[in-house]
Amino acid sequence: MTVFSLPIAARIGRLGTETAFAVSAEAAVWQGEGHTVYPFHLGDMDLPTPQNIVEASFKALADGKNGYCPNAGIMPLRQALAADVGASHGLELGPRNVAIQPGGKPVIGKFILALMNPGDEVLYPNPGYPIYESQIEFHGGVALPYGYVEGSENFELDFEAMEARVSPRTRILIFNNLQNPTGAESSPAELERVAEFALRHDLAVLCDEAYWDIRYSGRSQSLAALPGMAERSLILYTFSKKFAMTGWRLGAAVGPAPIVDVIAKLNVNDESCANHFIQYGALEGLTGDQSGPREIVRVLKERRDACVGLLNQIPGISCFTPEATFYLFPRVTDLMERKGLASYDALRRAALEETGVSFCTRLHFGRALPGEKDAYVRFAYSGITVPLIAEGLGKLKAWAEA
Repeated sequence: MTVFSLPIAARIGRLGTETAFAVSAEAAVWQGEGHTVYPFHLGDMDLPTPQNIVEASFKALADGKNGYCPNAGIMPLRQALAADVGASHGLELGPRNVAIQPGGKPVIGKFILALMNPGDEVLYPNPGYPIYESQIEFHGGVALPYGYVEGSENFELDFEAMEARVSPRTRILIFNNLQNPTGAESSPAELERVAEFALRHDLAVLCDEAYWDIRYSGRSQSLAALPGMAERSLILYTFSKKFAMTGWRLGAAVGPAPIVDVIAKLNVNDESCANHFIQYGALEGLTGDQSGPREIVRVLKERRDACVGLLNQIPGISCFTPEATFYLFPRVTDLMERKGLASYDALRRAALEETGVSFCTRLHFGRALPGEKDAYVRFAYSGITVPLIAEGLGKLKAWAEA
């Protein structure tokens, strides 16, 4: 076979990856060698898509919805999603404010393509979803990370870092409330402070709200709903979490019509349109029986409670109890010291090989920031049952105590 020898475009060197998949592949190799693995590494779901969504999708396929559809999505779904997000956010939205996407992830790159010129600066959360940094740098932007600090009940935004990094060249703020990987959720006061910051610096804002409906108490609140923010904010919506549709690949961009029009134009160039018949399943998800989504949240809450309780019993681990997402971000500084482990990779490998517990570390969610002293790891409980949580974390506790 002839080896490809032509040069790869330089921009590919700036393209990152979703590093949780690399951990997943490593865990699969370990499991393939005959070892038991407790999968806390990947934010995928082992719960079934609600049956009414499955049936509606199959019906649409049987009815011939197997061809192209409008590049911004079928009109009934755009109308339903505009009504749903409008009601939950207190916004006036119509179908022109919605462009359906093949997943939530494409919204990130298309938003950046639409609003960022090469050399523009973009503020993004770190630790955070690694695709932010990847897309900023791939498209020629300057990625400016801001982080989090421990508060009394959960992580809080590091506003000092945000103020220190912003400049007249900063164009965009990426804001992930109900955050991956920390589970952080902004209080009303913190949201107001972010809005003031964005308005003062005239920033366009990507509001990544993928976990809006994965919450166990209270109500989610959106930065886009605050005064002056709707006209400068685009909401990233995904069907993956609420409806356990990660593999179905369906999401949406929701926001001002001028930016949504640009994203729909990018749809034409990238993938023509999102999957046609699946959109009818999503329509059923939004407008039909809601017992499926409620059951998903109920199961996830049981898992969260089990994880938090058991993690906080392990010597050297301290863990908050987030009211949203399906992630925990416990501090493991003391555990690493107890076990004499000098690096994240040493901790992760030792835990996998000694206990079978597989997780991602802080470094899977962005480069370490200057001044970081404590160590953190991420536990995702969306793909592991309560009995296996108890079994795996029991082994981790015994290992920590040894």
